[in-house]
Amino acid sequence: MSQAPKHRGLGRGLSALLGDDDVAATVAPQPAAAPVTQATAPPPPRPAANRTPLTLPIGQLRPGKYQPRTTFEGIDVLIDSVKQFGLLQPILVRPIRDEPEAYEIIAGERRWRAAQKAQLHDVPVVLRSLDDLEALQLGLVENLQRADLSPIDEAMGLRRLISDFNQTQEEVAKTVGKSRPHVANTLRLLDLPHHVQEMIRDEKLTAGHGRALLGFPDPAAMAEQAIREKMSVRDLERLAAGEKAKTRPVLKTKGTKPIPSGDKTADTRVLEKRIEEALGLKASLTIEGGEKTMLTLEIADYDQLDSVVEKLTRR
Repeated sequence: MSQAPKHRGLGRGLSALLGDDDVAATVAPQPAAAPVTQATAPPPPRPAANRTPLTLPIGQLRPGKYQPRTTFEGIDVLIDSVKQFGLLQPILVRPIRDEPEAYEIIAGERRWRAAQKAQLHDVPVVLRSLDDLEALQLGLVENLQRADLSPIDEAMGLRRLISDFNQTQEEVAKTVGKSRPHVANTLRLLDLPHHVQEMIRDEKLTAGHGRALLGFPDPAAMAEQAIREKMSVRDLERLAAGEKAKTRPVLKTKGTKPIPSGDKTADTRVLEKRIEEALGLKASLTIEGGEKTMLTLEIADYDQLDSVVEKLTRR
């Protein structure tokens, strides 16, 4: 299971995997049948290609064991669309080894559930032979392209790539088309108490709230207060900064005292300006003694922090 993942351009979505021709063949209306004559008789059938869409009874499909999504609410619009137009995009499936004539859904479980509600008997599918790593990667990528995937479900899917398949955060980031800081910050949500994770999954709190709550000794109690008082992410970040200031040790430095901003040299101000232009943040250089200098950056939120880390670690 520790093999390197195959690069499939996963960030481009399901159509990149299946091929535009495969999707078009599934959604294009079929022409009316013409009378068969000797001149128009079809050629002998050829074996189907591995990526050719086909139709299967809906009862032969099974939910995927690597499906990152845990909730499927809000598909009423999709159900109405399926009732009116049918299923326009095929469902990606793979054979189930120990269950003949049954297939596991890799991508498209929402469409399958909507098709069930719409009482369809058959659905278009694309059959592929995929290993477990590919199944998890494709299921995660397809769901990440939908705005309604819970940050907690995303984090759990990312963690499975790391824990079950020995992938690094860098490899996971490339797989899902996200930055490594995004992957790291999303995974941090799983350090929250389960009760707080459910608040995020239920959209009572955002992922930004969740990351800010990690700065408190009791995230669960602070989460309840944040909901009760309708705190913004910025409110929580300010409170968290205050908590850190209470416990931060006072560092005594030898040599000269820090230089007030009004007494900074022209060279120091030039350096500050260059840093601000490079990072897009307010920067301050403080001479603490001799050649020892402290750089302070004003970072408003975790999105800015992600951006700074990405710029500083870029190779």
